[in-house]
Amino acid sequence: MPAAAPGWDRHDGTAEELTIARKPQPEGGQAPVVQRVRIRYAKRGPLRFTSHRDFARAFERALRRAGVPIAFSQGFTPHPKISYASAAPTGVASEAEYLEIGLREPVDPAQLRAALDAALSPGLDVLDAVEATGGSLADRIEASRWRIELPEVDPAVLERAVSAFTAAEEIQVERMTKQGRRTFDARAAVMAIDALPPSETPSGATAVPCAILELVVRQVTPSVRPDDVLSGLRVVADLEPPVSPRVIRLAQGTLTAQGEIVDPLDADRDGAAIGER
Repeated sequence: MPAAAPGWDRHDGTAEELTIARKPQPEGGQAPVVQRVRIRYAKRGPLRFTSHRDFARAFERALRRAGVPIAFSQGFTPHPKISYASAAPTGVASEAEYLEIGLREPVDPAQLRAALDAALSPGLDVLDAVEATGGSLADRIEASRWRIELPEVDPAVLERAVSAFTAAEEIQVERMTKQGRRTFDARAAVMAIDALPPSETPSGATAVPCAILELVVRQVTPSVRPDDVLSGLRVVADLEPPVSPRVIRLAQGTLTAQGEIVDPLDADRDGAAIGER
């Protein structure tokens, strides 16, 4: 079966041209995991409204369509070996979503990336794939960088709200969770918060003013989401966006002492943290 050509661009071929499995599951049991691959993907445009459950279904279909030799769990109802890390909320676009899959036979990560990208709908885009060298993917995700576009909000008003947010030691907000309504501090998890200059051009720019907020938020329990930060801005500065904001996750990964976020796949690319699979 031919391998995907280097530099192959998405959706230029059929799914059949990009299948990569070479042998079926063994009879009488599940094949062991011989390789783990970590994947970065994006949710863009209307596909940002895809729920995590819907994405999981679409991804499993893409694995079958691309012929990926996915390994399965043992037991009466085997499940594909897929682990998700810190999925973005429904309605939020993202350039940095991560998952890990276990395979029953080794594959070339670049070929796997191309095959999965072709099998998924445009807007669910597979950006990178690397072989896992050890350690936990979840342990490498300490913080996220977010961009929030606020149409019809004056940038000067946002700057004043950000100043009030930064000056506060604690900002209590409420959110409905599966455990009921909870109150928690939205300030402590925010490592950086900035109102970008008005010269910045938002995605899907229009003629109306658009304030732009960027923030770095640490992973904590309970998690602090972008909408919680907006609730905090309402608490400290009465900031009420007149229309729904557009939220984009730009990055997530390890947080450095300088406040930068390192892609969690970099350690695998560099051969760091090598251990048993």
